[in-house]
Amino acid sequence: MEVCALPPLLRYPTVDESSARAAALAARHPHRARLRRVGTSRAGTPMWLLSVGRGSRQALIVAGPHANEPVGGATVLRLAERALTDPRLTDGADTTWNLLLSLDPDGSRRNEGWLSGPYTLGHHFRHFFRPGFLEQPEWLPDGAAGAVLPETRALLDLQDELRPFFQCSLHGVDVGGGFVELTRELPGLDRRVACAAARLGIPRELSPYDTLYWPRLGPAVYRIPPPRRGDLAAAITEAAVESTWYHPHRYGTFTAVVEAPMWGVAAVEDASPSPDADAVLRRVSRALRRDTRLLEGILARVRPWVSGGPDAARLLAPVDDYLLVGPGLADSWDPDVHDGAARPLPPLDTARLTTLALSGRRVALRTAGLLHQLVTRAGRDPADALPELDRLIDEWCADYHDGYGARWIPVARQTEYQTRVVLAAFELAAGRPRDSRSGEPGWSSEPAVPMHRE
Repeated sequence: MEVCALPPLLRYPTVDESSARAAALAARHPHRARLRRVGTSRAGTPMWLLSVGRGSRQALIVAGPHANEPVGGATVLRLAERALTDPRLTDGADTTWNLLLSLDPDGSRRNEGWLSGPYTLGHHFRHFFRPGFLEQPEWLPDGAAGAVLPETRALLDLQDELRPFFQCSLHGVDVGGGFVELTRELPGLDRRVACAAARLGIPRELSPYDTLYWPRLGPAVYRIPPPRRGDLAAAITEAAVESTWYHPHRYGTFTAVVEAPMWGVAAVEDASPSPDADAVLRRVSRALRRDTRLLEGILARVRPWVSGGPDAARLLAPVDDYLLVGPGLADSWDPDVHDGAARPLPPLDTARLTTLALSGRRVALRTAGLLHQLVTRAGRDPADALPELDRLIDEWCADYHDGYGARWIPVARQTEYQTRVVLAAFELAAGRPRDSRSGEPGWSSEPAVPMHRE
């Protein structure tokens, strides 16, 4: 078998680099790989689909559904190389791999200020971008018929065309651990995830905030409940709306959402009991309320003169979203705030408490980073907001790094972990033998070099 691998990716690829690498693979293997345009973004960026193999069963892999989660762009290229070198993934499984290079190329471009590094928390959050909830193309808050974003329509059309038996959405966690969400049970996947995570030094997130009330299928593997109608705050925090994950369900599609972390935190897989869970909840809730008030004050000072600046509307939408959900999250966690209509929290161990703390800090840091960009792009700072925002970002990033031990995971390891989990889910969903390893070495559960010693 001819070796087709391109030079390894040691950093996240940009939108243009992903397209160029996919085109190079298709040019090298014209009889086995095809690249076609399946849509156009709001800004006129082509949306490319790389297909490998000619099997009758279709697998659809979607990268970049969230603009700030770039690992999927590297993973789809790695998957293409694997599929080109291992016929068991294509001919042997009667499968065509359809790899969407980016669902939100415009949003991905807005993150290119940090994609090439330096990979520090401060640099990341000062250049972070994620659009407002209603501009995220994976969600269908008004149902498929009401979808208006061209990126969403392109994915829906692709799902209806391919009717895939297997669909995978590639996501990333900024600070925390890896986990998987499934539309139906896939026995054995939790063991495969544990093996890949142990081998590559990736912490598994045993109680992600996204899955706080979802059924657990195994450690770090969760069942996505059917969509339900909810208010915007619930939708932002719990994905409690119809989505493209479930749209092809009518065709019998099995969907997996694979999350890979950028900065790992060991405590997210610590299932030990907490000596005083209520005290932790009070501390986390009060911190989020305090941080939200600080950021609301800064926004009130800068909004009058940044609203007409470059990209102001795009940046203000997610700021307003985060400030909307912050107080509600704090109230839902605080044991001293009684709300008879609220669901009680699940049992709280160290992993779940750590996840809640990371989630509260995430809301504040993302908001501060977006406000920092608003003021910076305006080119002037009459409210003297930048020094305060810089101080807050530095303080909160130090809390992640020093307080929670957040450690950078190299891009190559993030990519390999996500690739292995996708292949494991594919093999199990396709009914392949469970001891199959796609021809890849190193599937033993022996630990890799710990993150702090790499």
